[in-house]
Amino acid sequence: MLVWERPEPPNRPVPAPLSRERIVRAAIRLADEDGLEAVSLRRVATALEVRPMRLYGYIASKEELLDLMVDAVHAEIRPAGDGWRQVLRSLAEATRHAAHEHEWLADLLGGRPQLGPHALASGETVVAALDGIDVDAVMPVVAAVNAYTIGAVRREVAERRAERATGMDERRWQASLGPYLERTFATGRFPALATVVRDAAHSDADHTFRIGLDFLLDGIEARIAR
Repeated sequence: MLVWERPEPPNRPVPAPLSRERIVRAAIRLADEDGLEAVSLRRVATALEVRPMRLYGYIASKEELLDLMVDAVHAEIRPAGDGWRQVLRSLAEATRHAAHEHEWLADLLGGRPQLGPHALASGETVVAALDGIDVDAVMPVVAAVNAYTIGAVRREVAERRAERATGMDERRWQASLGPYLERTFATGRFPALATVVRDAAHSDADHTFRIGLDFLLDGIEARIAR
């Protein structure tokens, strides 16, 4: 029986009452503050001021805890809108926002589908919005939007982490590499790259994400309209 279906132990009078929700919220606080490497059943138990063994009545393993953490954050991902295009855009932007609020989420997205109740509710909203599209196209469309979103947020989170590790924001990093790129482009070996780097608009992360999403949704719309 999966963790979402398994009943919790009966309540009993103890100094520090527990529930899966309390355990998961404590784990999320640890991950938000110090990353996934800070999350262990022992550290969660310490944060809740209980013995680690008490947690095993609610959660069998760290893997179950991570599944519950991801599903709890899916409660913040609530796609909405009129029509499939708005709902898919809402899904992408809400997922991105959640990953910015909880950087560790970027490390756990992807792979096998999330099957917790909040993730399923989000998926139901998205799939319902695609009603009328060929049933065989529904999951590839959702997968394409999810793949774009996950790739984008992982790049953005990696950039944030690099800034913290080096103490250099994107502007300072680009300035430090500017002389190298100028020398390299002056060789004439990379004319296409040189043109883009010198002449194209350099958009911020928000604009870059949204215009890329527009390209994807335009392609989906064109394919559906065939």
